[in-house]
Amino acid sequence: MSSIIDALNHPLFQLGNDAVSSAELLGFVTGAVGVWLCVRAQVWNFPIGIANNVFFLVLFWSARLYADAALQVVFLLLGAHGWFQWRWRDGEQGGRRVIGRAGTAELLWPAALVVPATWLLTVLLTRAHDTAPFWDALTTALSLAAQWLLNAKRVQNWYFWVAADLVYVPLYVVKRLDLTALVYVVFLGMCLVGLRDWRRQLAVPAAVAAA
Repeated sequence: MSSIIDALNHPLFQLGNDAVSSAELLGFVTGAVGVWLCVRAQVWNFPIGIANNVFFLVLFWSARLYADAALQVVFLLLGAHGWFQWRWRDGEQGGRRVIGRAGTAELLWPAALVVPATWLLTVLLTRAHDTAPFWDALTTALSLAAQWLLNAKRVQNWYFWVAADLVYVPLYVVKRLDLTALVYVVFLGMCLVGLRDWRRQLAVPAAVAAA
């Protein structure tokens, strides 16, 4: 196992201040593919996303971004949950979940948990000597809320992803993970496209019903 981790951490090339490793490069590829599949509302975003979690777990742990590393484990579990939700849950459209809009109650509790979760994680990460405790905690809380809403296939998930990516980009620049920062610029653009496309898909049934 240690030889695999060493191989994933081995630098491949230099990009600015970032010695790009195999884990970071593979995280770039699987992350971009996974987010694009989310934009297209394709269920295969989940297995691709699980592979992405593994690569980023190695990368973030090596960079001492402990919350982001632990988040990959949580995302792996949430990815399995989301895969089940999208593929087999609820009996919608032959058993597959369809895009919807979260109601007030469904949206309120993940939004309300962002603040206390950020505070608690900041305290814990400060004690763990994380290199960016507050920002690491904030992006973790936002990402968890986003993933939960994505698993439910709610269009509001994109707002949380956009907010998280706006923090991730400068965070990774400061941490000299330049390729990962570039990945999150791409993610940000894809999230905006996803928000637009999912809102359009929601508008189609409404327009048909009105007609």
